[in-house]
Amino acid sequence: MNVSDIMSSPVFIMGPDEPVSRARNLMLKHKISTVVVGDGEKMMGILSQADLSRKLAQAEPVWKRRPIDKIPVSMVMTENPITIYPEASISQAGNLMLENNINYLAVIKKGLVGIVTGTDIVRYVSKLDEKNFDKKVYEIISDEPVRIHRHHTINHAIEEMEKNNVDEVLVVDDAEKVVGLISFNNVALNIVAGADGELPTKNIKMARRATSGGQKAYRYIKEVPLVAEDIMSDISTIVKWDDSAVEAAKLIVEDNSRVLPVEKDNEIVGVIRRKDLIRIAQ
Repeated sequence: MNVSDIMSSPVFIMGPDEPVSRARNLMLKHKISTVVVGDGEKMMGILSQADLSRKLAQAEPVWKRRPIDKIPVSMVMTENPITIYPEASISQAGNLMLENNINYLAVIKKGLVGIVTGTDIVRYVSKLDEKNFDKKVYEIISDEPVRIHRHHTINHAIEEMEKNNVDEVLVVDDAEKVVGLISFNNVALNIVAGADGELPTKNIKMARRATSGGQKAYRYIKEVPLVAEDIMSDISTIVKWDDSAVEAAKLIVEDNSRVLPVEKDNEIVGVIRRKDLIRIAQ
């Protein structure tokens, strides 16, 4: 098999002046992670969920507080994306992604003919015959997972992902128990500024000291920044330590996820990432 057998085609194409809000809506509606930005037949760039998340991590307040329907995709996209030919092997595509720390490649042959993503490669692994491909999860998981507290800010989560070159962080409570997971997907699709230019906030209710009558008076504090527990994904799908890599790939595809927690002896001991499966794709 080669790239043309697993790539997505046709692809979703947006004009450079269209807003980020439409790209976000396309990603949500069609469960995709990338859209192509083009002008006529010319490809100008690619916009991914990771692009959105990394822009949100920038320090400039002007960027963060711009309304999502006022930001053109050309400001966020990756220009001059890395390309590959449709006749290239799946392993060549995987190696290009890993070497350049990206999740997609534009497939070119006299123009754009498709997009191949990490998910496409993981889907390929999920269809392999386990009898001929007997790798186990514990053989392929790599680094120790990064953990943050459930009350840490979203910016802290993004900074930890960037610093450790990972697509996710595990969220823990005061007892260090894993209670959720945040990925670039959570960030990109949850905390872009709204049409009024404001970042999402939450209302919290705080009790004051009880009055002489025994009743508590309350006050409401608005515009409290979201924290990790507000956007994290619940851990509903878990990969077992001794599951096959093929089974893990199936679970990641079914869950539409970049990463899933790995359990051993009823404890979360690590994660299996999409790139772990890309690395072993032949």
